[in-house]
Amino acid sequence: MGDISKTMEGEARKLQVTGGSTYIISLPKKWVTRNQLRKGSFLILREEGDGSLSLAPSGLAKQEKKEEAIIKVSKRDESGAIIRKAVSAYLVGYNMIHVRAQGQEQLSSLQRNALKDFARRYLVGTEIVTDTPNELTLQILLSYPELTVESSLRRMSIITSSMHRDSMAALREIDHQLAKAVIDTDTEVDRFNLYIIRQLKLAIANPRIITEIGLSSARDCLGYRLITKSVERTADHAVSIAKNVLLLNKRVDDVALKKIEAMSTLAISAFENAIDSLFKHDFTLAESVIERTKEIAKLEKEAVLSSQKIGIEEIASLRLLIESVRRTGEYASDIAEIVLNLNVESVLD
Repeated sequence: MGDISKTMEGEARKLQVTGGSTYIISLPKKWVTRNQLRKGSFLILREEGDGSLSLAPSGLAKQEKKEEAIIKVSKRDESGAIIRKAVSAYLVGYNMIHVRAQGQEQLSSLQRNALKDFARRYLVGTEIVTDTPNELTLQILLSYPELTVESSLRRMSIITSSMHRDSMAALREIDHQLAKAVIDTDTEVDRFNLYIIRQLKLAIANPRIITEIGLSSARDCLGYRLITKSVERTADHAVSIAKNVLLLNKRVDDVALKKIEAMSTLAISAFENAIDSLFKHDFTLAESVIERTKEIAKLEKEAVLSSQKIGIEEIASLRLLIESVRRTGEYASDIAEIVLNLNVESVLD
């Protein structure tokens, strides 16, 4: 027992040397017994981002995903409730999701079609492998290296930025078709949002896959989760701008339009720079985003004052539109603050 001592952090064991060049350490007997290990059993060693080593039985290392989930459905269940259960199973990491009718019942065509449409539109990497009156089975086929969290977030951010710019172009010309296109594009952002949440949940539950999804530490998982939420909300505000454009029937006064566009240019530029600062691990760039977004409040006041020249029946829509532009800048600032937290070590002595 001289080589083992108890500490607040756990058991402290001395490193031994055998053969003059091989370092060894003994393993707790209870852990070996619990995992049914014996002489010759293979173990998986992995170096973590903080320099520590994790140790796992080789079989456990392969158990990275949950396998099958079964959702029992009756004819009385609303399609929306069934979809929410399927999404929850998708997000926590199940590879196969069975939606089955209870007893002798059958899934209604409304239930089946709603779930199939949702899966095709929103669940990345999902295929419908069984489609019968009694059961609908979704299989998630995409593996971690094929689409990392970083590449998913990049794509999500590019789409969001494009949506905002298109919604402002729709405002400039009162282009209802373009506004509708922005609203339809939101589906793509929602798809990546759900996929990223799924990957991050799996990584939190099993830290061994953190590097496989393209991140370096558990802290990154929390940061990316918060940033993904901000990107998704930014896309929602692009949709809000587009919806309010649909309520406008004539072009906005040039003075008011210029004020709103100036505000928009600053907001979306801040959003794009915040995302760049994340991928570049650039503390200074993130800090500059926060400073620049402070100007948006001043621009908002000018835009609101200029909007008073518009007709009374449309002023509410324009005010809501201006608010969505402001919120875009606020989310950019939120993202930048998270980047500061993730990269603070780079500016510490």
